[in-house]
Amino acid sequence: MNSYRPFDPDRPLFSSRCSCGRHASDAEHALDLSARVDEEKMSADFVEASLVKALFPQESRRRAFLKAVGAGGAMSALSGFLPIGSLQAMAQEKAPLEKPDLKIGFIAITCATPLIMADPLGFYKKQGLNVTLNKTAGWALIRDKMLNKEHDASHFLSPMPLSMSMGLGSDPSQMRVATIQNVNGQAITLANKHKDNRDPKKWKGMKFAVPFEYSMHNFLLRYYVAQAGLDPDRDIQIRVTPPPEMVANLRAGNIDGFLGPDPFNQRAVYDEVGFIHILTKDIWDGHPCCAFGTSEEFIKKNPNTFAALYRAVLNASTMARDPANRPLIAKVISPANYLNQPETVVMQVLTGKFADGLGNVQNVPDRIDFNPIPWYSMATWMLTQMQRWGYVKGDVNYKDISEKVFLLTDAKKYMGETGITVPPLAKAGYKKDKIMGKEFDPNQPEAYLKSFSVSKA
Repeated sequence: MNSYRPFDPDRPLFSSRCSCGRHASDAEHALDLSARVDEEKMSADFVEASLVKALFPQESRRRAFLKAVGAGGAMSALSGFLPIGSLQAMAQEKAPLEKPDLKIGFIAITCATPLIMADPLGFYKKQGLNVTLNKTAGWALIRDKMLNKEHDASHFLSPMPLSMSMGLGSDPSQMRVATIQNVNGQAITLANKHKDNRDPKKWKGMKFAVPFEYSMHNFLLRYYVAQAGLDPDRDIQIRVTPPPEMVANLRAGNIDGFLGPDPFNQRAVYDEVGFIHILTKDIWDGHPCCAFGTSEEFIKKNPNTFAALYRAVLNASTMARDPANRPLIAKVISPANYLNQPETVVMQVLTGKFADGLGNVQNVPDRIDFNPIPWYSMATWMLTQMQRWGYVKGDVNYKDISEKVFLLTDAKKYMGETGITVPPLAKAGYKKDKIMGKEFDPNQPEAYLKSFSVSKA
């Protein structure tokens, strides 16, 4: 049974009709749970539903389209330009493994939830893989260990495979993004002394930490303060700080705040040294953050092993998206060998029911999500920000770099070839997004880059 039913015009995608949000009623939910779960079928359905959700973010448009062309016609048309077939095949196809013993690097943050939980919950073992997860202190070490081939695959900040492939900050080395690990899941946390200083226009002279130069954290913080009229290179200080050291630096007064990963935003509240000023979902709802990937060389030498890794992480992402599973996941990833954090802190992050340090208990179920689809448009946006802040000089071939590094699909057909009206978002792998109300059109990155009044480009 396709539990997501993306081609059913009478059913909403990812709705909250039942406790888990995937069923039309509690009775159907109970019936589904009683049935034997086919993980591979679920992952295929999940990929399909995620792609359709991205193409039709508004339920009314999806339903109208399906009622106009029928489910069969819709599936045929969509498979012509979305990578449904190739991603599902990759998720299901099995072949002898070239290298079953693997070392994977990770940073102890909730962004890496699918990659981490795949170990204690047996997702790697089920694919025949013997994975050693290597907890790593910072992102520069993650980069270096991939360059030195000490790790076979890795947790990345999603801009890192782009910067490493382009030779920014290191010698060029071709890296590839297989999946986005998480969307949303970050926050701007400020020291308690700034509780009456919430207007970013008044932040001139303040010091902030981000985990790495080539990170969504750096780009989102720069975007946020620039929208308030500040120049992030002149009006504030931005320091690269490993995530595990952010709370200690906030407590010591070395920084005024940080745009960092969880659980450290929540840990600052738990330790009563800071408060959550704003979740990054309120800057860009659905923004990518961390990724899972490896080198092009590893994929070419070990295609079956790479596919098995993809299946393991994709199945873990499928489980992590279900709110009903979040308490269990918080329990298994909190221990010392993984996040080494109080379970209550991780629980607040994953469930979205959290104390914000301002005396409120917020309920934001999509504070973090684990949609794995690596849209080309995400990579294109990151490239515009690298140019905007001077990390990249000169012209950039957005299309070539985005589609080479982010492994979405090589399918380039359009719905028009089927004789069906082409939806606005019909170009493969690209979709428009809004960041703080400003539209990003990935088909016009140059114009977008030139539209900013605060910029080095």
